[in-house]
Amino acid sequence: MNSDSILRSLSRAAASAFAAVLVAGCGTVSNGSKSGPVNPPPGFVSLYNGKDLEGWRGGKTSDHRALLEMPEDKRVAQIDEWTADMKAHWTAEGPELVNDGHGAYATTIKDYGDFELLVDYKTVPAADSGIYLRGVPQVQIWDSTDTNKFKLGADKGSGGLWNNNPDSPGKDPLVLADKPFGQWNRFRIVMVGSRVSVWLNGQLVVNHATMHNYYDRRNKEWKDNLRPVPAKGPIQLQTHGGEIRWRNIYLREIGSEEANAILARGDAEPGFETVFNGEDLAGWSGATDNYEVRDGAIGCKQGKGGNLYTDAIYGDFVATLQFKVPPGGNNGLAIRFPGTGNPAYDGMTELQVLDNTAGKYAKLDVRQYHGSAYAMVAAHRGYLRPVGEWNYQKVTVKGSSIQVELNGAPILDTDLSKVTEFMGKNPHPGKDLKEGHFGFAGHGDAVMFRDIRVKPLQ
Repeated sequence: MNSDSILRSLSRAAASAFAAVLVAGCGTVSNGSKSGPVNPPPGFVSLYNGKDLEGWRGGKTSDHRALLEMPEDKRVAQIDEWTADMKAHWTAEGPELVNDGHGAYATTIKDYGDFELLVDYKTVPAADSGIYLRGVPQVQIWDSTDTNKFKLGADKGSGGLWNNNPDSPGKDPLVLADKPFGQWNRFRIVMVGSRVSVWLNGQLVVNHATMHNYYDRRNKEWKDNLRPVPAKGPIQLQTHGGEIRWRNIYLREIGSEEANAILARGDAEPGFETVFNGEDLAGWSGATDNYEVRDGAIGCKQGKGGNLYTDAIYGDFVATLQFKVPPGGNNGLAIRFPGTGNPAYDGMTELQVLDNTAGKYAKLDVRQYHGSAYAMVAAHRGYLRPVGEWNYQKVTVKGSSIQVELNGAPILDTDLSKVTEFMGKNPHPGKDLKEGHFGFAGHGDAVMFRDIRVKPLQ
C-alpha cells in the first residue's frame, strides 16, 4: 500500500472518530452531571481524569530541553516549585479543569512526539491563553473582540501559531472561528514533526504550517540554522490573566506510518514528478548493478555501493522521499551531481543519510551526521525515527541554498555560497554547480528509498 492510499484510509478513520466525538460531545456527560469524562473516542486517551490533577505537573514558558539537561536534583526542585504554584490556581470541577487566570501552567507529566489533540475550552472577556505544543508556545487563545489587542492580531481570532515569525504561515488563523463568550470552543490539533494543523470549531485555521522554535529566535548560536521544536515534549495549558475552563482533553499518539502519510499529503502540490516507478530502474543511471528494486523500493545491495542517479538534470527543485536505514546504515542524497566523481565534493553536495545512533559513528565530525551537507554544514540531530522504520524527508534546493526537513522537522537551512570552512580542509569544487542529477551515494549498506518525487522550480 503506497503512502497516498495509507493516508486516505487513515484520514477516513480519523474523520469518522472526530465526527463521533462531535456527536457524542467528546464522550462527556452533557446533562450537567459532575461525574466527569467517560470513555474517550477510539484510539484516544484522556489527559484529564475528571476528578483531580493526576498526570499533570506545573510548568512555565521554559525551554523543555534546558529542563531535561538540568542535574536531576535541580530539575526535580524546579518541577516541584512549579507544581506547587499550579495546584494553588487549578481545580478539578467534575468534567472541567479550571484555572483562575494565574499561576503556573497545567503541564502533562508525559512527553509526546507526533499526536492528535482534542480539547474544549471556555474563557471570559479580555482573557488571553494558549496551548503549548511539546512545551513550545503556542496555539493562541484570546478575546477576538478586545480592541486593545487588535494590534497584536486578536481580531483575527484564536488558533494561530502566534509566536511564529511575522507574516509566516500559521501565525494568523485562516478564518475567524471563535464562538461568543459563554459558549464552548473545540480545538482539533494535529502535530507531526514541526508541522501543525489546527481546526477550531470544525474550521481549518492553520494548515500544515511549521511551528517555529520560540526559544531559539534570539539565540545567536543558532541564528544561521535555527533548531526545530523538540521531537518530544509536554502539552501545556497556559494561564494568562482570565479564568479559563477546559474539558474533553483527549490525545492520540501518531505512529510513523501515519505521520509519513500526513507529511506526504501536506507536500502534495502541483508540479511534482514521480521519478521511480516502483518496479525497475528505468530513468536511472550509474551503478545500476549495485542497486535493486524490492517491495516497491530502491535498495542498495549489501556490500555494494556507488552512485545511482536520475537521467534527468535539475537546477532548483524540491524532492520528497522516504528512506529506511539498517543498523549502522550509511548512504547519501546526491545533489546536482555531474555524473562522475564523488557527489560530496564534485557535486553541489551529498546530504548524509546515516544511522546517527550507531556506536561506530559516535565520534564523527558533526558535519557527517544525517541531513548534513557533508563535510560543510551540520544538520540538527534527534529527529530520525528508530532504525528499521521509514523516515520522510523533504529537500529544497534554490540557488546556493539548501533546506532539509526530516520527519516534518527542519534540520538544515544553509547557503553553501557562504561556507568557507571544510572538514579536513578539503575543497569542494562542485558546491557552486547550478544544475546536475539527483540520486543516491551508496557506501555498502542496505539503505532503501521509496516514494521519490521531484518538483523542478524553474
